[in-house]
Amino acid sequence: MAQRDYYEVLGVSRDASLDDIKKAYRRLARQYHPDINKTDPEAPEKFKEATEAYRVLSDPQLRAQYDRLGPEAFAQGTPGTGGAGGAGPFGAGGWNINFEDLGLGDLFDFLFGGGGAGGRGTMAPERGDDLRADVTLDLEEAATGKRVDLNFTRVEICPHCHGQRSEPGTSTRRCPSCHGQGQIQQVRATPFGRMVVSQTCPQCHGRGTVIEVPCRECHGHGVVSRPTHLTVDIPAGVDTGDRIRLAGQGEAGVNGGPPGDLYVYVQVRPHQIFQRQRDDLICEVPISFAQAALGAEIQVPTLKEPVLLRIPEGTQTGKAFTLRGHGMPRARGGGRGDLRVIVRVVTPTHLTPRQRELLRELEAAGAPAAAERDRRHQRVSADATQREGPLESESNQKDGSGWAGKLKDLLGMGWGGRHSESQP
Repeated sequence: MAQRDYYEVLGVSRDASLDDIKKAYRRLARQYHPDINKTDPEAPEKFKEATEAYRVLSDPQLRAQYDRLGPEAFAQGTPGTGGAGGAGPFGAGGWNINFEDLGLGDLFDFLFGGGGAGGRGTMAPERGDDLRADVTLDLEEAATGKRVDLNFTRVEICPHCHGQRSEPGTSTRRCPSCHGQGQIQQVRATPFGRMVVSQTCPQCHGRGTVIEVPCRECHGHGVVSRPTHLTVDIPAGVDTGDRIRLAGQGEAGVNGGPPGDLYVYVQVRPHQIFQRQRDDLICEVPISFAQAALGAEIQVPTLKEPVLLRIPEGTQTGKAFTLRGHGMPRARGGGRGDLRVIVRVVTPTHLTPRQRELLRELEAAGAPAAAERDRRHQRVSADATQREGPLESESNQKDGSGWAGKLKDLLGMGWGGRHSESQP
């Protein structure tokens, strides 16, 4: 069978960078390793093929030979190594791939029982971990902003050795296990032959040096865990799920790396009166039947102080009124949201005999008016512009015996609250 092109095997272009080749092989190794993929009968062969392709294309000299000679020249092993009996991918000579650099060290250590320590095997600076703190506010506090105190524990650079891990005044020496390289090589027997795997040195943990006298404060770790206190200003207008980033307030970095960040997550408690929709607030206000029918001025709550709201006559339950600028402050962009007031008409449940009598008279007075309205509606159905007549006779309106007058009688008996004709 013809030898497949190594670039095609890894799924990369011929001008792919070494980083692209590493990423492609890492993906294929996790996908086709036979100890992971036990359902695909072709997985072992695909893994062998991908590994050989990576071994050649990741080596600059072998890649140059491959580009010059083509895949057929590599069909029986690497040129110049004795063909099939040379140091092919799974021949007696074995091969050397640094799986730590590929990010597969933990995977192969698990599969083949390695004794080395995990890690990156380098002394490259690493950024510290981010931390999280949670703050819970009332709605009023979220509207005005609040200064809060945070108490938490974080990893910091040891103040005694300043991160050097050794007692001040003492020295370090080269690691005897890895001879200052930070890595050791192990030859492992695998189902495909011998594999030489580079791993982080377990004695110096990749540093290349060992300390003679560990720091008495951090015990040779270079960092210590310490309680920390911070004061944070929560801006006005925050909502549940918002987070505030405090740069550099996370845990200390490793090998001189920068510290992480602290993220403060905000939770706003539910309010007894107001519901929140982004920057707007919603509240429900009860009104009496008389206030809804005749109109009134009522007080409605806001986050600061009550304000007057005029209810027009004939207001139906569920009607919403908007009070501009009485909502939450906008955290971005300035200004405030609105307050939407939804009125609910409350039906009286305990009536005196006189109130019952007046309501029955009101109902009876409205029945002829309703019949007259229906007749007029039928007469003007062909002419939509014709004005509809009054629902009550002029005599009833003049003498005050209509439904409005009866409502006023009810109000005079103390039922219905203050209407628009009264002073607030």
